[in-house]
Amino acid sequence: MKTLFMYKYLVLLMLLFQTILSSAQVKKVKNINYAGNTDEANTLNIFYKNDSVKNKPVLIFIHGGSWSSGKKETYWWLGRNFARKGVVTVIINYRLAPNVQYEKMADDCALAVKWVKEHIADYTASPDKIFVMGHSAGAHLGELINADPKYFKKAGIKNPIKGVILNDPFGLDMQEYLTTAEKDHFYFDFIRTFTDQPAVWKVASPLDYVSNIKNPHLLFYGSKTYGAIKLQTPRLYEKLKANHVPVEIKEIKGKSHVPMISQMIFGGNQLYKDIVEFIGR
Repeated sequence: MKTLFMYKYLVLLMLLFQTILSSAQVKKVKNINYAGNTDEANTLNIFYKNDSVKNKPVLIFIHGGSWSSGKKETYWWLGRNFARKGVVTVIINYRLAPNVQYEKMADDCALAVKWVKEHIADYTASPDKIFVMGHSAGAHLGELINADPKYFKKAGIKNPIKGVILNDPFGLDMQEYLTTAEKDHFYFDFIRTFTDQPAVWKVASPLDYVSNIKNPHLLFYGSKTYGAIKLQTPRLYEKLKANHVPVEIKEIKGKSHVPMISQMIFGGNQLYKDIVEFIGR
Protein backbone atom coordinates (compact mmCIF):
# COMPACT_ATOMS: atom_id res chain seq x y z
CA MET A 1 0.00 0.00 0.00
CA LYS A 2 2.82 2.36 0.94
CA THR A 3 4.66 1.50 -2.30
CA LEU A 4 1.52 2.26 -4.33
CA PHE A 5 1.14 5.62 -2.56
CA MET A 6 4.78 6.52 -3.28
CA TYR A 7 4.34 5.54 -6.93
CA LYS A 8 1.27 7.76 -7.30
CA TYR A 9 3.08 10.58 -5.49
CA LEU A 10 6.06 10.32 -7.87
CA VAL A 11 3.78 10.27 -10.93
CA LEU A 12 2.00 13.37 -9.63
CA LEU A 13 5.32 15.13 -9.06
CA MET A 14 6.49 14.23 -12.57
CA LEU A 15 3.27 15.56 -14.11
CA LEU A 16 3.55 18.75 -12.08
CA PHE A 17 7.18 19.21 -13.14
CA GLN A 18 6.27 18.60 -16.78
CA THR A 19 3.48 21.21 -16.58
CA ILE A 20 5.79 23.79 -15.00
CA LEU A 21 8.50 23.04 -17.56
CA SER A 22 6.06 23.34 -20.47
CA SER A 23 4.72 26.64 -19.13
CA ALA A 24 8.25 27.96 -18.65
CA GLN A 25 9.02 27.23 -22.29
CA VAL A 26 6.21 29.51 -23.42
CA LYS A 27 7.26 33.11 -23.90
CA LYS A 28 4.77 35.97 -23.83
CA VAL A 29 5.29 39.36 -25.46
CA LYS A 30 2.71 41.91 -24.35
CA ASN A 31 1.06 45.05 -25.67
CA ILE A 32 2.64 45.43 -29.09
CA ASN A 33 0.87 48.17 -31.03
CA TYR A 34 -0.03 47.04 -34.55
CA ALA A 35 -1.54 50.28 -35.86
CA GLY A 36 1.24 52.81 -35.36
CA ASN A 37 -0.52 54.69 -32.57
CA THR A 38 -0.64 54.66 -28.76
CA ASP A 39 -4.13 53.21 -28.37
CA GLU A 40 -4.35 50.14 -26.11
CA ALA A 41 -7.28 49.00 -28.27
CA ASN A 42 -4.78 48.46 -31.09
CA THR A 43 -2.40 46.14 -29.26
CA LEU A 44 -1.69 42.42 -29.36
CA ASN A 45 -0.01 39.75 -27.23
CA ILE A 46 2.14 36.94 -28.64
CA PHE A 47 2.66 33.49 -27.14
CA TYR A 48 5.33 31.19 -28.53
CA LYS A 49 7.36 28.20 -27.45
CA ASN A 50 10.97 29.03 -26.69
CA ASP A 51 12.62 26.24 -28.68
CA SER A 52 14.71 25.72 -31.78
CA VAL A 53 11.76 25.06 -34.11
CA LYS A 54 11.32 27.77 -36.73
CA ASN A 55 8.55 28.55 -39.23
CA LYS A 56 5.76 27.41 -36.95
CA PRO A 57 2.16 28.15 -37.92
CA VAL A 58 0.60 31.22 -36.33
CA LEU A 59 -2.97 31.56 -35.08
CA ILE A 60 -4.51 35.03 -34.67
CA PHE A 61 -7.40 34.98 -32.19
CA ILE A 62 -10.16 37.62 -32.30
CA HIS A 63 -12.24 37.68 -29.11
CA GLY A 64 -16.00 38.02 -28.85
CA GLY A 65 -18.14 40.24 -26.66
CA SER A 66 -21.04 41.52 -28.78
CA TRP A 67 -18.70 44.00 -30.53
CA SER A 68 -18.81 46.11 -27.33
CA SER A 69 -16.75 44.26 -24.70
CA GLY A 70 -13.83 41.87 -24.25
CA LYS A 71 -10.05 42.15 -24.13
CA LYS A 72 -7.04 40.10 -25.12
CA GLU A 73 -5.85 39.54 -21.52
CA THR A 74 -8.85 37.31 -20.80
CA TYR A 75 -7.56 34.67 -23.23
CA TRP A 76 -4.00 34.18 -21.95
CA TRP A 77 -4.78 30.46 -21.47
CA LEU A 78 -5.64 30.12 -25.16
CA GLY A 79 -2.25 31.56 -26.10
CA ARG A 80 -0.39 29.37 -23.63
CA ASN A 81 -2.19 26.16 -24.63
CA PHE A 82 -1.71 26.65 -28.36
CA ALA A 83 1.93 27.69 -27.93
CA ARG A 84 2.63 24.52 -25.95
CA LYS A 85 1.22 22.59 -28.92
CA GLY A 86 3.62 24.28 -31.35
CA VAL A 87 1.31 27.00 -32.68
CA VAL A 88 2.47 30.59 -32.19
CA THR A 89 -0.58 32.51 -31.00
CA VAL A 90 -1.43 36.18 -31.36
CA ILE A 91 -4.36 37.53 -29.35
CA ILE A 92 -5.56 40.96 -30.38
CA ASN A 93 -7.51 43.89 -29.04
CA TYR A 94 -9.61 46.01 -31.38
CA ARG A 95 -11.74 49.11 -30.91
CA LEU A 96 -15.25 48.49 -29.58
CA ALA A 97 -18.72 50.02 -29.66
CA PRO A 98 -19.89 52.62 -28.83
CA ASN A 99 -16.59 54.27 -29.79
CA VAL A 100 -16.62 52.80 -33.31
CA GLN A 101 -18.88 50.73 -35.56
CA TYR A 102 -18.14 47.38 -37.14
CA GLU A 103 -16.14 48.63 -40.14
CA LYS A 104 -13.50 50.26 -37.93
CA MET A 105 -13.28 47.05 -35.89
CA ALA A 106 -12.69 45.08 -39.09
CA ASP A 107 -10.08 47.63 -40.18
CA ASP A 108 -8.26 47.01 -36.88
CA CYS A 109 -8.35 43.24 -37.36
CA ALA A 110 -6.94 43.56 -40.88
CA LEU A 111 -4.13 45.79 -39.59
CA ALA A 112 -3.33 43.24 -36.89
CA VAL A 113 -3.06 40.52 -39.54
CA LYS A 114 -0.82 42.80 -41.60
CA TRP A 115 1.47 43.35 -38.58
CA VAL A 116 1.68 39.59 -38.05
CA LYS A 117 2.52 39.03 -41.72
CA GLU A 118 5.37 41.54 -41.50
CA HIS A 119 6.80 40.70 -38.06
CA ILE A 120 5.89 37.20 -36.89
CA ALA A 121 9.11 35.66 -38.25
CA ASP A 122 10.82 37.30 -35.25
CA TYR A 123 8.80 34.99 -32.98
CA THR A 124 9.62 31.58 -34.56
CA ALA A 125 6.55 31.56 -36.86
CA SER A 126 6.14 31.67 -40.61
CA PRO A 127 4.38 34.63 -42.28
CA ASP A 128 3.15 32.11 -44.85
CA LYS A 129 1.24 30.04 -42.27
CA ILE A 130 -1.29 32.53 -40.89
CA PHE A 131 -4.60 31.20 -39.55
CA VAL A 132 -7.41 33.26 -38.03
CA MET A 133 -9.75 32.09 -35.28
CA GLY A 134 -12.64 33.99 -33.73
CA HIS A 135 -15.40 33.37 -31.22
CA SER A 136 -18.85 34.98 -31.48
CA ALA A 137 -18.46 38.61 -32.67
CA GLY A 138 -14.75 37.89 -33.18
CA ALA A 139 -15.68 35.11 -35.59
CA HIS A 140 -17.87 37.57 -37.51
CA LEU A 141 -14.97 40.01 -37.83
CA GLY A 142 -12.51 37.28 -38.78
CA GLU A 143 -14.75 36.02 -41.56
CA LEU A 144 -15.65 39.53 -42.69
CA ILE A 145 -12.04 40.55 -43.35
CA ASN A 146 -11.44 37.17 -44.98
CA ALA A 147 -14.46 37.35 -47.28
CA ASP A 148 -14.84 41.06 -48.10
CA PRO A 149 -11.66 42.13 -49.95
CA LYS A 150 -12.00 45.82 -49.08
CA TYR A 151 -10.43 45.41 -45.64
CA PHE A 152 -7.10 43.97 -46.72
CA LYS A 153 -7.09 46.31 -49.71
CA LYS A 154 -7.37 49.24 -47.30
CA ALA A 155 -4.60 47.72 -45.15
CA GLY A 156 -2.41 47.53 -48.25
CA ILE A 157 -1.83 43.77 -48.46
CA LYS A 158 -3.27 40.71 -50.17
CA ASN A 159 -5.28 38.39 -47.96
CA PRO A 160 -2.59 36.19 -46.28
CA ILE A 161 -5.00 33.94 -44.32
CA LYS A 162 -4.38 30.24 -45.00
CA GLY A 163 -7.36 28.97 -43.01
CA VAL A 164 -10.22 30.16 -40.80
CA ILE A 165 -11.56 28.64 -37.57
CA LEU A 166 -14.96 29.92 -36.45
CA ASN A 167 -16.06 29.06 -32.91
CA ASP A 168 -19.81 29.65 -32.45
CA PRO A 169 -19.85 32.53 -34.96
CA PHE A 170 -22.46 35.21 -34.38
CA GLY A 171 -23.61 37.62 -37.10
CA LEU A 172 -22.75 35.70 -40.26
CA ASP A 173 -25.99 37.16 -41.63
CA MET A 174 -26.65 40.35 -39.69
CA GLN A 175 -29.42 41.37 -42.07
CA GLU A 176 -31.39 38.23 -41.31
CA TYR A 177 -30.75 38.49 -37.58
CA LEU A 178 -31.65 42.16 -37.19
CA THR A 179 -34.69 41.77 -39.42
CA THR A 180 -36.14 38.89 -37.40
CA ALA A 181 -34.70 39.36 -33.90
CA GLU A 182 -36.80 40.39 -30.94
CA LYS A 183 -36.29 44.06 -30.08
CA ASP A 184 -34.51 43.43 -26.77
CA HIS A 185 -31.41 45.01 -25.23
CA PHE A 186 -29.19 42.85 -27.46
CA TYR A 187 -30.94 44.19 -30.54
CA PHE A 188 -30.41 47.82 -29.54
CA ASP A 189 -26.82 47.08 -28.54
CA PHE A 190 -26.18 45.67 -32.01
CA ILE A 191 -27.86 48.64 -33.69
CA ARG A 192 -25.16 50.75 -32.08
CA THR A 193 -22.58 48.71 -33.99
CA PHE A 194 -24.43 48.13 -37.28
CA THR A 195 -26.68 51.24 -37.51
CA ASP A 196 -30.43 51.05 -38.10
CA GLN A 197 -30.05 50.71 -41.88
CA PRO A 198 -30.90 47.31 -43.45
CA ALA A 199 -28.59 48.08 -46.38
CA VAL A 200 -25.68 48.33 -43.92
CA TRP A 201 -26.69 45.06 -42.24
CA LYS A 202 -26.39 43.34 -45.61
CA VAL A 203 -22.93 44.81 -46.32
CA ALA A 204 -21.83 43.73 -42.84
CA SER A 205 -22.84 40.08 -43.39
CA PRO A 206 -20.01 37.66 -44.25
CA LEU A 207 -22.49 35.25 -45.84
CA ASP A 208 -22.96 37.82 -48.60
CA TYR A 209 -19.32 37.34 -49.69
CA VAL A 210 -19.08 33.54 -49.71
CA SER A 211 -18.15 33.51 -53.39
CA ASN A 212 -14.88 35.27 -52.47
CA ILE A 213 -13.81 32.61 -49.96
CA LYS A 214 -11.17 30.16 -51.16
CA ASN A 215 -9.30 29.13 -47.99
CA PRO A 216 -10.15 26.07 -45.84
CA HIS A 217 -12.57 26.47 -42.91
CA LEU A 218 -13.21 24.67 -39.64
CA LEU A 219 -16.58 25.50 -38.08
CA PHE A 220 -17.77 24.77 -34.54
CA TYR A 221 -21.12 25.50 -32.95
CA GLY A 222 -22.78 24.40 -29.72
CA SER A 223 -25.90 22.28 -29.60
CA LYS A 224 -27.33 24.66 -26.98
CA THR A 225 -26.19 27.95 -28.53
CA TYR A 226 -28.33 30.76 -29.97
CA GLY A 227 -30.77 29.86 -32.71
CA ALA A 228 -29.20 32.24 -35.23
CA ILE A 229 -25.82 30.51 -34.85
CA LYS A 230 -27.35 27.04 -35.24
CA LEU A 231 -29.07 28.26 -38.41
CA GLN A 232 -26.31 30.29 -40.05
CA THR A 233 -23.20 28.19 -39.30
CA PRO A 234 -24.49 25.13 -41.21
CA ARG A 235 -25.61 27.49 -43.98
CA LEU A 236 -22.05 28.77 -44.34
CA TYR A 237 -20.85 25.16 -44.39
CA GLU A 238 -23.26 24.24 -47.19
CA LYS A 239 -22.34 27.28 -49.27
CA LEU A 240 -18.59 26.64 -48.93
CA LYS A 241 -19.08 22.97 -49.72
CA ALA A 242 -21.09 23.85 -52.83
CA ASN A 243 -18.21 26.11 -53.91
CA HIS A 244 -15.71 23.25 -53.41
CA VAL A 245 -13.94 25.04 -50.55
CA PRO A 246 -12.42 22.60 -48.02
CA VAL A 247 -14.65 22.86 -44.94
CA GLU A 248 -15.47 20.85 -41.83
CA ILE A 249 -18.28 21.47 -39.36
CA LYS A 250 -18.68 20.09 -35.84
CA GLU A 251 -21.61 20.45 -33.49
CA ILE A 252 -20.39 20.34 -29.88
CA LYS A 253 -22.98 18.55 -27.77
CA GLY A 254 -24.25 20.18 -24.60
CA LYS A 255 -22.46 23.50 -25.08
CA SER A 256 -24.07 26.94 -25.09
CA HIS A 257 -22.45 30.11 -26.42
CA VAL A 258 -19.91 31.16 -23.78
CA PRO A 259 -18.87 27.59 -22.84
CA MET A 260 -17.96 27.06 -26.50
CA ILE A 261 -14.83 29.12 -25.84
CA SER A 262 -14.42 28.76 -22.06
CA GLN A 263 -14.09 24.98 -22.43
CA MET A 264 -10.72 25.67 -24.05
CA ILE A 265 -9.27 26.83 -20.72
CA PHE A 266 -8.29 23.17 -20.41
CA GLY A 267 -5.41 22.28 -22.73
CA GLY A 268 -6.72 18.76 -23.22
CA ASN A 269 -10.01 19.94 -24.71
CA GLN A 270 -10.92 18.16 -27.97
CA LEU A 271 -11.15 21.45 -29.90
CA TYR A 272 -7.37 21.85 -29.63
CA LYS A 273 -6.82 18.48 -31.29
CA ASP A 274 -9.27 19.38 -34.07
CA ILE A 275 -7.73 22.81 -34.64
CA VAL A 276 -4.09 21.66 -34.56
CA GLU A 277 -4.92 18.87 -37.04
CA PHE A 278 -6.72 21.39 -39.28
CA ILE A 279 -3.72 23.73 -39.20
CA GLY A 280 -1.39 20.82 -39.94
CA ARG A 281 -3.33 19.93 -43.07
